[in-house]
Amino acid sequence: MVAFGYHGSHFHGSQIQPDVPTVQKAIENALRKVSWWTDGCLEMSSRTDAGVSVRMNLACIDIPITVWNDVEKKTILKVLNNRFPEGLCAWDLVKVNSDVRSRAAKNRTYLYRTELIEEWSTGINEDLFINACNLIIGTHNFTNFCKLEEDKNPIRTIDFCKPWYSSDGRIIGIYLSSEAFLWNQVRRLAAAITGVATERINFDTFQSALENPESSVDLGRAPSNGLILWSIEHQCSERMGLDCEPDTTGFSAPPEKRHRFKRWLSMAKLEMGMIIERDWENSLNLV
Repeated sequence: MVAFGYHGSHFHGSQIQPDVPTVQKAIENALRKVSWWTDGCLEMSSRTDAGVSVRMNLACIDIPITVWNDVEKKTILKVLNNRFPEGLCAWDLVKVNSDVRSRAAKNRTYLYRTELIEEWSTGINEDLFINACNLIIGTHNFTNFCKLEEDKNPIRTIDFCKPWYSSDGRIIGIYLSSEAFLWNQVRRLAAAITGVATERINFDTFQSALENPESSVDLGRAPSNGLILWSIEHQCSERMGLDCEPDTTGFSAPPEKRHRFKRWLSMAKLEMGMIIERDWENSLNLV
């Protein structure tokens, strides 16, 4: 089982699509280059859309047993990373039984930097932000907060949802965890919570959308570039990557003048990439 991550700006999502770079295809190509590829040898834990970054995903890769027996873990990671394209990194691994499924995770934790939503720069009501986060904790029908796929159960349990604070103590986003999320669920929750915090959306409207899923309402969908899949806990992953908090040292605040927002956004995207790169580098140094 390999822990790996990627920058969303480099790929058109995780799953294979024709004629565009995807994470799954990049991993497959790397395995083929070293003759480790066989049909069905790769299973990824979480799927992500284009633009979504990932500090930690998990993949079960059935590599030849002779490789595992004869080659050090550090060398296997080096072999993969030397053949991965820019923006993709394998940073840890652990041996598991062949019947282990990477998708059977105990929980997945996401960060969304709501500062990257333009209306945030007008100012927020922190109490409303916290109340909106608290409201979604627990088991709910999230029909109004996802793009519901056919035959998917819209009921999900949010283990926690809390403000994400910068190193200097300001709220910069949301930090939430669940065993599994629905398609676009985190981005739609981020948009709605931001709308409540800026008072564009009435809190009662937000609450009604959650408590009355049979009444369709669209409270928006936040851009993909603010989202990071931060960690995945799996019973066989031996706590890989679970004891690391995002280091937001140096994160800049959005400008008060909205005409400067797009320029700041370019810098903020680089900051998001840096917290991932910094963590990958630290993890590889420990292997």
